[in-house]
Amino acid sequence: MNNSRALVIVPTYNERENLAALVAAILTADPELHLLIVDDNSPDGTGELADALAQAHRQMHVLHRPGKAGLGAAYRAGFEYALAQGYEFIIEMDADFSHNPADLPRLIAPARAGIADLVLGSRWAAGGGTRGWPLHRRLISRGGSRYARTILRMPVRDLTGGFKCFRRRVLETLDLAAVKTSGYGFQIELTYRARQAGFRVREIPIIFTERQRGQSKMSGRIVTEALLMVWRLRFPRLAATVAREPA
Repeated sequence: MNNSRALVIVPTYNERENLAALVAAILTADPELHLLIVDDNSPDGTGELADALAQAHRQMHVLHRPGKAGLGAAYRAGFEYALAQGYEFIIEMDADFSHNPADLPRLIAPARAGIADLVLGSRWAAGGGTRGWPLHRRLISRGGSRYARTILRMPVRDLTGGFKCFRRRVLETLDLAAVKTSGYGFQIELTYRARQAGFRVREIPIIFTERQRGQSKMSGRIVTEALLMVWRLRFPRLAATVAREPA
């Protein structure tokens, strides 16, 4: 089996209007890439369109889940698929063109070169940034990363981003079943656990673009989960003690 194969995992929920263009852009960026759509039974027919597109692209695959269970759960299902199918490089990517498919070769390159085990597409590294965000959104995102970085004592500029490339040994080593968070929290936790396990983390600058079509999946619950989760990661024994105390 070719141990240099790379799989891009794209979770979807009501992304029908973006999907065909996204698939074309990913496969144009690197025709050797494989693509897995993980659809949470989208009411708008995203899953059915994904199946039709997969008929036309041999390197495209579709994983159907019974319902909306959160970004973290969708990625965990995608990771299990990737490991079972023998992929060496596993990429996380949004379905809304916030992550530029043309950046995929740059994202994968440090992992392919053997100089990183986890590569992060970073909005806040030198040369990175956002497009289409108002000032308050930039401040919240940048502040959230700084908050997590300070508590977790990690020299990573963008901890909440979702454009990542893992070498398979990272995902094989981590206890993915123990990662229960979603959204921002899921992204922070994976990077933290990878670095704690001794893996090399590298950031590359990207420009993150606000979605033009569809609706954001972000919510106050996801933000709150991330804010609390970093303390649980930083002080696991205290978190375990609190969890055992009777209500």
